[in-house]
Parts: sequence; C-alpha cells; structure tokens
Amino acid sequence: MAGYVGRFAPSPTGPLHAGSLVAALASWLDARAHRGRWLVRIEDVDTPRCVAGAAQTILGQLAALGLVPDEEPLFQSRRGRSYQQALDRLLERGLAYPCACSRKDIEAALAAQGVERQRHGELVYPGTCRDGLRGRQPRAWRFLAPRGEVQWSDRRLGPQQQDVQAEVGDFVLRRADGLWAYQLAVVVDDADQGITHVVRGEDLVDNTARQILLQRALELPTPAYLHTPLVLGANGEKLSKQNGAAPLPTSDPLAALNAAAQTLGLPPRHGGLADALAAWVAAWAGSYNRTGD
Repeated sequence: MAGYVGRFAPSPTGPLHAGSLVAALASWLDARAHRGRWLVRIEDVDTPRCVAGAAQTILGQLAALGLVPDEEPLFQSRRGRSYQQALDRLLERGLAYPCACSRKDIEAALAAQGVERQRHGELVYPGTCRDGLRGRQPRAWRFLAPRGEVQWSDRRLGPQQQDVQAEVGDFVLRRADGLWAYQLAVVVDDADQGITHVVRGEDLVDNTARQILLQRALELPTPAYLHTPLVLGANGEKLSKQNGAAPLPTSDPLAALNAAAQTLGLPPRHGGLADALAAWVAAWAGSYNRTGD
C-alpha cells in the first residue's frame, strides 16, 4: 500500500518482554504486508518512570529479532516544543483550560456528588475548573471533552464507541509536575511522523476515543487502528514489567518470535529467521487485510 507508515512505540521503563514483543511484531508485519515504512518511537515523556539505558536495550533486542526500523528512532523527551505548540492551539480555540484540582480535590468533588469510584475504574473529572480557577493556581491543563459518543472501527475488534465526557471527563494534557500527558504527545507525534496505521496492544483501546477527539480538535488525520491480543501473566492480568514480566531473551530469536506469532494466531515457523519473518508477512496479509482505508 502506497503511503503506509506504521510504528512501534515502547516506553523505556525496562527491556522488552513477551507481551511487548507481540505489539512490536504485529506492527512490523502490518507495515511489511502493506509494503510500507515501519518506525520506532521511544515514548520517554514520563521521565521519572524511564530506566537509564533501557531505550538502547530495546533497540538492540529489536535488531536481534530482525525488526529494524526504516528511520532513526524518535524520542518524545526531545519534543516538548511541539507539544507546547499543540496545547497553545487548543487554548486559543477554547478547547483546553488550566486546572487547579489535585487528585484529592477530584475525589472529594465526586464523593459530594454521590459518585462511587469502581476499583481500577477511571477517576472521572467533574469539570470543577471549566468555568475558572476561582483564584487558585493552575496545576495542570485539561482538554474540554465534548458530549456524545466517539465511534470508530478497529480492524480486529470491529465497531467501537466511547462517551469520553461521561466515562473519562476532561482529561489532562499537561500534568501538575510539568510533564506532558501521553494522550497529547502520541497524537502530535503520530501526525508529525505521518503515521497512517496504528497497531498496538488491546490494553490501549480505551485511549483511542481521547486521541480521536484531539486529532479532530487539532485538525489532524486519524490513523486506522488495530489492537492486538494481550499476553497474560500468571494472575490473569496483562503481562507487564509491573506484573513480573521477565526481560525478553534474544539468544534464540526464532523461539521468541514463535511465541509472539502464536498469540497473533500465526503458524509456527522453523529454519532461518528471515524466512520465518517472510512467511509471517504473507500469513498476516491474508489474516489482517482490513486496512481501514
């Protein structure tokens, strides 16, 4: 497909593990199946969580597995000016505003409304600062989320919808600690890199509606989305560094890739690494041919 640009965007909070390899392999296969470009973006905007040297470790793991990006990696930590320009545009259009609320303030406001937060549920912002700070100092900046459902179609999961205002509220664009929020950074980066197709883990489905709203507000294109199956830990939750995921060994690249391919519903391959990847590209083209164009 002419013009296809995909990406893999890991956070350097540690080495790749079995779960993150599934997203890496899927995004690489989708790009190659469409004869497009595949980029790597290091999402290190949340600097306190980043581990020194993890970005280079991740890039080394990808190279050992035969997953080599077509351009030099982009680092979010160097992109603050672009994020500020996007926030300024939203403020000028009345689509963002400063917020003085702490987490405690939000919980208290919700409790006063009789709203009980579900365990692991979203802390829905009640809109306290929409009409001004009332003499308080701003802590963060929020997006003014419109009412109504956002609808889109996921290439694997099918039709999706979310009412961001009801289920999330006005979400943060720049945090109280001065760091840029993931939602704004990823939207600006996808647009600046010309990303046409996003392939990522199913745990990020919930972010999609927020990102589509930002794309519309900033008059940016919306990529096609495909969310991949998750690898689960022993406790049944998503495998992650916080959930005891071991660093991905690359001494036997084909074994690691076969495990990821199995999660994606692709057949096991034996022999050389290049031949296995080529076979999976062909299989992927037959299985995931709904490009969202």
